[in-house]
Amino acid sequence: MQISKEDFLIKVNAASKNTLMETLSIEIVDYGEDFLVARMPVSPKVHQPDGVLHGGATAALAESVGSFASHIFIDTENFFVRGLEITANHLKSVKEGYIYAKATFLHKGRTTQLLDIKVTDDNDNLISICRLSTISLPKKK
Repeated sequence: MQISKEDFLIKVNAASKNTLMETLSIEIVDYGEDFLVARMPVSPKVHQPDGVLHGGATAALAESVGSFASHIFIDTENFFVRGLEITANHLKSVKEGYIYAKATFLHKGRTTQLLDIKVTDDNDNLISICRLSTISLPKKK
């Protein structure tokens, strides 16, 4: 049975209840065969003291979308995903609106995955470039 895109997004976002993703109001908004997109509102809740988006909040968005992408595209019946390393290069500051993180695979191996995550603002300006490596480990039976 094929699930609709709308039902898939509802199901994926429901999994974020009582997590950091819910705390930061991160939601998955789109996906395709090899990508996943999430967004996060930029408000004082995620600002650093001088009123611009905190880089740690951006990194949390990037790791969330990248880990979710790895999780969605593997056999979750038999494996679980953990992040190994994230890097973030912040290029532009943001004070308000939304930021969007699009995760695409550079490597989708059985054990390790490497994702490129581009973070943009409402006007499609590049805010940050992130890389996330994840590992898929077998669940103990």
